[in-house]
Amino acid sequence: MSKNLPDTQNTKDTRKIKIDKVGVKDISHPITFVNRDGKRISSIGNFTMTVTLPEDTKGTHMSRFVEILNEGDCEFSSSNFDKIIDKVRLKLEASSAHIRLDFPFFRNKTAPSSKVKSLMDYQVTLYGRLENSASEVMMKVVVPVTSLCPCSKSISKYGAHNQRSHITIKVRAAAGKALYIEDLIDLAERKASCELYGILKREDEKVVTERAYDNPAFVEDLVRDIAVELNSDERICYYRLESENFESIHNHSAYALIENNKA
Repeated sequence: MSKNLPDTQNTKDTRKIKIDKVGVKDISHPITFVNRDGKRISSIGNFTMTVTLPEDTKGTHMSRFVEILNEGDCEFSSSNFDKIIDKVRLKLEASSAHIRLDFPFFRNKTAPSSKVKSLMDYQVTLYGRLENSASEVMMKVVVPVTSLCPCSKSISKYGAHNQRSHITIKVRAAAGKALYIEDLIDLAERKASCELYGILKREDEKVVTERAYDNPAFVEDLVRDIAVELNSDERICYYRLESENFESIHNHSAYALIENNKA
């Protein structure tokens, strides 16, 4: 029956305007992400999948994008994400393809004193582009941490104000170099006044409070300290680094950004 139905999207378009990106947006689909240790982590991904449409083609095959996600287990890592991009390009018969994938990434963390284990979530985005047989993958992770104000500590008798901060690191790895989401999370948490945990007992609260007090950091300190290591990491050829500190004594955030194209 489908053979007798008209295929309007395959008709010629006479306006002679190429579309840079056309496809589907905000598709929720189960994924399995392979982490740094080779373990498979289940999550829910939000996909935006597009291709370039030639100037003489009326429409793309929207259903094929969804078919790709449903063809088998949607499993990948940060190092082989380009394979699904190539699959999109081939199935849509396009010269270029783009994928954006947002998903929560979970790590099991151990509280510093009680040793209670709990899950901590981080928001991750993978960006993939394939054009003229050349692929590019970038990753971004948002790491929530604690920052304690050095100025407040130096002028106050009874403590210092602190805040929850979001450190956002977006990177592109150099060709042939393996870079993992956990590497970026570890770096951000190491440079913060203190890292966060899903569960803290009373003895843990004492540890993290005192740890933050011993490691005060302005928003400027956070991005500079992280940038030092990103600059020296040969695996990274580009990064965009941001920190937003949600102030506890102001109704605004403190913010800093560093961007470096090392390539």
